[in-house]
Amino acid sequence: MKFGMRIKQLLIVGGLVAGFCQAGQAAEVAGIKFDDTAKVGGKELKLNGAGARAWAGLVKVYAIGMYLPEKKTTPADVLATNGPRRMKLVLLRKVNNEELGQAFMDGLNKNSDKAEKSKFVDQTVKMGEVFASISDLDKGSVIVTDYIPDVGLQVYVNDKKIGEPMAGIAFANAYFKIWLGDKPADSSLKEKLLGN
Repeated sequence: MKFGMRIKQLLIVGGLVAGFCQAGQAAEVAGIKFDDTAKVGGKELKLNGAGARAWAGLVKVYAIGMYLPEKKTTPADVLATNGPRRMKLVLLRKVNNEELGQAFMDGLNKNSDKAEKSKFVDQTVKMGEVFASISDLDKGSVIVTDYIPDVGLQVYVNDKKIGEPMAGIAFANAYFKIWLGDKPADSSLKEKLLGN
């Protein structure tokens, strides 16, 4: 009887340890590891979801992870998040700044209407300047975009701050809608970022 109880206790403890180990493991997408947490604006964010983007369904271009204060499973809930957010993108092949800029503008135009875009013309121009200032990026380059309320959207390339923050939640939401909008860059990637 005591032996059976001891086995049961060991199994429970083993299960708990395995659960903690799994919770602490980073997500891996296309060979790229994404940490479970990130600190943005002094707050700890959690990895909401991660996936890879392929162009023409063939060539994988980047792996991307989205970090939020708490788990969200719908685009509306992500866009309503009142706090910092992060998109972390890791290139899986060499990309030039024209490709990046064009992909950004395409995603913005597909997911924001004319009235929305009129609210963040200055920010769009600034983002264009950010892409223009970046030279071609090699495989493994990391582009991090942090949104901090009352500060704006800030871009970092390989840990180097690029340009100044682009103010306003409207622009931040337009940026996140490139992946989460009605016409996302990749619908299966959208679901992965939402953890679905």
